[in-house]
Amino acid sequence: MPFRSLDFVYTPSRDVARDLAYFVERLGAEPVFAIEAFGTRVAMVRLSDEGPGFLLAGHLEGDVPVLVYRVDDLEGEIETLGAEVEARFEMPYGPCAALAVPGSGRLVIYERTRPEADQRLGGRMDFEAG
Repeated sequence: MPFRSLDFVYTPSRDVARDLAYFVERLGAEPVFAIEAFGTRVAMVRLSDEGPGFLLAGHLEGDVPVLVYRVDDLEGEIETLGAEVEARFEMPYGPCAALAVPGSGRLVIYERTRPEADQRLGGRMDFEAG
């Protein structure tokens, strides 16, 4: 298999604090962080002990979630797949590449070069749910 794991699901949010409150208060999700920086808000919750982190992102365009898969070697995987890269960017965990996929899906691969991001971000609450 080309990808190691589905680590994150980023979903667009028009009101991150409200959506965070819903997931925590109504669904019993565990809040991981709620960050306000660079003119946007992003919050992560855990819906299960296993599986991807679920992120509510105020800066994402559209209505379709983004699936973020980890790979061991970002550049090598892009070359091996022969994938068309729509965009490159960084997230706290490492460098990313958004891949062009058919249909309305949104797929990103990333290389986890900053494993300390969990400790750095975990528990950070820049804003309240609500």
